[in-house]
Amino acid sequence: MTDQPSTQQTEGQQPTVERGGLWGLFFSTAGLLLPPYGAILSVFGIIQGIRARRSAKANGAQAPGAMLSIIVGIVGIAFSALFAVQTAVLWDENTALRECTAKANTVSSQDQCDATYKKALEERFSDYPQIAELL
Repeated sequence: MTDQPSTQQTEGQQPTVERGGLWGLFFSTAGLLLPPYGAILSVFGIIQGIRARRSAKANGAQAPGAMLSIIVGIVGIAFSALFAVQTAVLWDENTALRECTAKANTVSSQDQCDATYKKALEERFSDYPQIAELL
């Protein structure tokens, strides 16, 4: 592969650039930063990156950010999957924490809620000492 465009450019003419890759990168990055919507935004980023690469290849243009949007989108989908699994596994503990926090009126009662939550997590992962250490 060369750095030269496949079509001849005239003097002063800008090389053709497909901007879809940058939009894909925007969607993929937003997918990383917004966990509840991460999977959907990451899928949009991957699709936009693939479309940008195909369009650039068909037109002999460049597609900056297209490949990166695909990679970041895949990472975003992985994080979204981990977030969903964590939510499902710790549903009972998170629900108990939310209910306790809603009833807590003082800092000391909130601290008690946090301690109860941490104890529940330690009990949940008592069979896995590597995870329990992280808590």
